[in-house]
Amino acid sequence: MALFRNLLPLFFTLLSSTAAEIDGDSRWREADRVTDLPGQPPVKFRHYAGYIKLRPNEEKALFYWFFEAQNDVAHKPLVLWLNGGPGCSSIAYGAAQELGPFLVQSNEKLKLNPFSWNKAANMLFLESPVGVGFSYTNKSSDLHTLGDKVTAADSYAFLVGWFKRFPSFKLHQFYITGESYAGHYAPQLAELIYEKNKQSSKDLIINLKGLMIGNAAMNDETDLKGMVEFAWSHAIISDQLHVNIFKDCNFSASAQNLTFSCLNFFRDFIVSYNKIDIYNIYAPICLASSSSSSFDSVFRLVSAAAPRIFSKYKSWNNELLARGYNPCTPNYAHKYFNRGDVQTALHANVTQLSYSYTLCSNVILNWTDAPSSVLPIIQKLLRAQYRIWIYSGDTDGRIPITSTKYSINEMNLKIEEEWRAWYERRQVAGWVETYRGGLTLATIRGAGHQAPVFAPRQSLALLTYFLSSNRLHVSPKI
Repeated sequence: MALFRNLLPLFFTLLSSTAAEIDGDSRWREADRVTDLPGQPPVKFRHYAGYIKLRPNEEKALFYWFFEAQNDVAHKPLVLWLNGGPGCSSIAYGAAQELGPFLVQSNEKLKLNPFSWNKAANMLFLESPVGVGFSYTNKSSDLHTLGDKVTAADSYAFLVGWFKRFPSFKLHQFYITGESYAGHYAPQLAELIYEKNKQSSKDLIINLKGLMIGNAAMNDETDLKGMVEFAWSHAIISDQLHVNIFKDCNFSASAQNLTFSCLNFFRDFIVSYNKIDIYNIYAPICLASSSSSSFDSVFRLVSAAAPRIFSKYKSWNNELLARGYNPCTPNYAHKYFNRGDVQTALHANVTQLSYSYTLCSNVILNWTDAPSSVLPIIQKLLRAQYRIWIYSGDTDGRIPITSTKYSINEMNLKIEEEWRAWYERRQVAGWVETYRGGLTLATIRGAGHQAPVFAPRQSLALLTYFLSSNRLHVSPKI
């Protein structure tokens, strides 16, 4: 009894300490509430934006924008969205141009998106790693050591901090989604969560259920091979150039020394995309944009696609890597997020960065590590029984459906349901194939690299099916 009385003060101290932490997190959460965003139409759902500091001993913080679901917040899953690059903003692209509730317009107003993904889920957009968008570090040396490993570790640290600030979402089913280089980000973050969950206390476990990635960079060799095949099969390059590339070029990630003739053939390949949008070969380009396709910019994006193959070209820039349909929303987003009143409303740029906001980072000049393939990670996650859907806008020439099919074939998965059409509103929305173990491949018909821009209804439908684990519609009569 005496021992119990002696423990009472400690018990109440711990209780009051926990209550104080919860109260502190609540104050931070309320401070992040966005209430007066310029140009925003009225909505009934709440949204929050701000920073999560990653570790106590660092001045590193990642910026987020979070939208509660439009209804039934308490029961809808939580979905993280990641744009790729590496180095491009999930705020300026995913949230403001693709699948967020507010789409930026030429007049610097925001238009309600009728196919926003927060109709199906609570949506969390993250700018990662530091140096992307508003995310920052006070050590410039951090910007020279960025790569896949740092990005995954920092994104995990962000999630741990974010769940402390938003504890009511801790038990929600959690999914990771994204596009392009998120083909690296999403599996690597999922693998880290899986491993950390094994050794974490219950209060730190993240309730991850699966991931869904669009036009995903997954495997250097097949990504590049499929890129060439797509250009040839869609009449962008000649028969002779197609033959020459396959004859003279080794797509293997281990091939460090390319022949001079191979480099020249790839130069011709890139020139073929000079006047069209590689991210949607049938879409018009923005004639007013200074960032419309050129040989140099397209070559840099191909170099970033296969860093081992093009290792001699180090000075690459990600300006176009996440660009999709471009008459001319990237320009509008750039202007909008550089406004001081917008940054104030979003609680952004609190450290007064020495550089202006860009859609893809101009301060990340090197990427220190990137495995040539994430397919082994995807197979590991399938064995751990995570649900994985990979989708492809089928007019994208950047990471086309041919690349994705080649990559999936590398895993030698057994087919559960063969290639068939799926439907939305009685129209063919794309094609789908499912594999044993939890992987689904789906195309979105007529969509480019940023599928929600070109096929917003079908993209929202795909997300809804993914979250519910239901089969995509098999009949046009539904």
